[in-house]
Amino acid sequence: MAKYTIILEPNYPEEGYTVRVPALPGCITYGRTREEALERAREAIRGFIEGLQKAGEPIPEEVAPAELETVVV
Repeated sequence: MAKYTIILEPNYPEEGYTVRVPALPGCITYGRTREEALERAREAIRGFIEGLQKAGEPIPEEVAPAELETVVV
């Protein structure tokens, strides 16, 4: 079982969250609630990895979790 960091981005002014998986570029999903977003993230990661396996591609592993930083401009 692998662990992947996800980024939950609130969608304003709409409801819900966009979910990104930094270690799996292109693996993005959406959920109307935080709980739904987390479940869809699990599904998206499983599907993404399954697609890579079928294509014979290597499965990226997360070496270090993504970092979030705020900058003032």
